[in-house]
Amino acid sequence: MGVNTKYYLLTKMKNTTMKNTTKWIASAATALVIFFATNVKAQTITPDKFRFGIGVEGGLVTGDAHDFSNLELGGTARLQYGFSKNLALTLTSGYYNFFGKTEPGTTDKYQSLGMVPIKAGIKAFFTDNLYFGGEIGAGIETKTFLPQGVDESFASKDTKLILSPGIGYATKHWDIGARYENYSGQGINYGLVGLRLAYGFGL
Repeated sequence: MGVNTKYYLLTKMKNTTMKNTTKWIASAATALVIFFATNVKAQTITPDKFRFGIGVEGGLVTGDAHDFSNLELGGTARLQYGFSKNLALTLTSGYYNFFGKTEPGTTDKYQSLGMVPIKAGIKAFFTDNLYFGGEIGAGIETKTFLPQGVDESFASKDTKLILSPGIGYATKHWDIGARYENYSGQGINYGLVGLRLAYGFGL
């Protein structure tokens, strides 16, 4: 198997359903919104001050990678700087795992794809607690989608351009955000629709 193995695998297209996973995420999001609605605090940005947060996240995989994975789970750390009362700058990094799935109708299972994201972004609040977000950065692949048992040295590990618009709800310590995150490069394009729940505090 040559260096084009990964490209060949990622260009195979199959139709699968994610109905149950979608319902689970929608239910979780609804429960979290209700929780936050009962714990509203004042504006979460303090100008000229830093905040630090740790988050867990999950997402539904889209694009070329959906042929090989349905679900992403990860953890991220975020440093936030209050640029003004309503605008913050962010720097986020951590680790994503795109779980490999079994090819329909077979017993063949794909290895998971791993990625280290490094993203810079903004959070623009339009109410005390609601904000729009945007991030740009690089995603460094540490593992690739290959059939289990195949030597990974036969496939390259790429660095992808990350573009990610989103929306979120934040209180004094808690932050829940929904986003679409796109990864592109080397002729391959994939992404995820994700949720992130984080706990933060001032520095």
